[in-house]
Amino acid sequence: MDLGKKLKLIISFLLFSIVAYAQNADVSALIKEGNELGNTQNYAGALEKYKQALAIAPDSAQTNYWMASGLSSLKRGAESIPYLNKVIKTNSKYTGAAYELLGVMYDDSHQYQQSIDAFKAGIKIQPDRPDLNYGLGLVYFRTKQYAEAEQAAIATIKINPTGAGGQRLYALVCFHQNKRAPALLALCNFLLLEPDGPRSAEAYTNMQSILKGGALKIEGKTDAENIALNKSLSAAAATTDNRRYASPADLLAAQLKAVFRAVGQLSEKQGRNDFFTIYYAFFFYRLAQTEHMPAFARLMDLSANKAADSQWLQLNEDKRKALEDWVVAEGRRF
Repeated sequence: MDLGKKLKLIISFLLFSIVAYAQNADVSALIKEGNELGNTQNYAGALEKYKQALAIAPDSAQTNYWMASGLSSLKRGAESIPYLNKVIKTNSKYTGAAYELLGVMYDDSHQYQQSIDAFKAGIKIQPDRPDLNYGLGLVYFRTKQYAEAEQAAIATIKINPTGAGGQRLYALVCFHQNKRAPALLALCNFLLLEPDGPRSAEAYTNMQSILKGGALKIEGKTDAENIALNKSLSAAAATTDNRRYASPADLLAAQLKAVFRAVGQLSEKQGRNDFFTIYYAFFFYRLAQTEHMPAFARLMDLSANKAADSQWLQLNEDKRKALEDWVVAEGRRF
């Protein structure tokens, strides 16, 4: 090849690279603008930006995903399916997110089996994506497939132990199976992570219901080990007396300490080696043997008695910090 042809090829390649770089920059800028509009709930404006990005890069996984996301934000989920299918075929870093969006869309439209299938397909590709497992668990919960929902919740927690949503889901599905000890301890874990959020009041109410012996109408049978745990929990909670405590948090500290000890000791006796025992029962059993229960109880009680508990926590910041340090040092395992 002569020098002239080589120069033409080099120039053509450089021009192509410059155009491609400019297009990628334009696409990224448009998607960024769209995301910023979406964050302000201007979904129609966001969708227009995604459309412009799609016009530049119609086969890109990124542009197709955000186009589908824009349509979903406008409750036009059915229109997003072709775009999500294009993303799925690319097998890119957006594929797991596309399956998640597809699962949510089918869930919203009450097409539960399609939703389950989408979440499962996403998990097969990206098993460590917590939102896929969490979404699957929610659909199972909504369709009253509680045992399956419990496994999905456990998977979510193992991937993201500090995610409050997985703890809440595990608590709810256990409560619906009359597994009151796992439900109570998971609620405690949830409130440890989210003591005063929008979902905390519900968690506190459910905790109080369990401590007072409340149970839901159960579909199916409860196994013998969990029946024993239920009885142990109720007996431990009943050992406390409201008149002996200066505040609701003091009463709660005594109740939870008694329950944690009873459940931990029974789990040891049963020789259990499952997720609940290792992750919850033994952790809270160890907590009950520390000096941190007063601070812990204030966090559990915060959504119900905010003024009093907030004041106590402010005046005892060292005790709250000591509790946090203890939780970190525990290095919980599954």
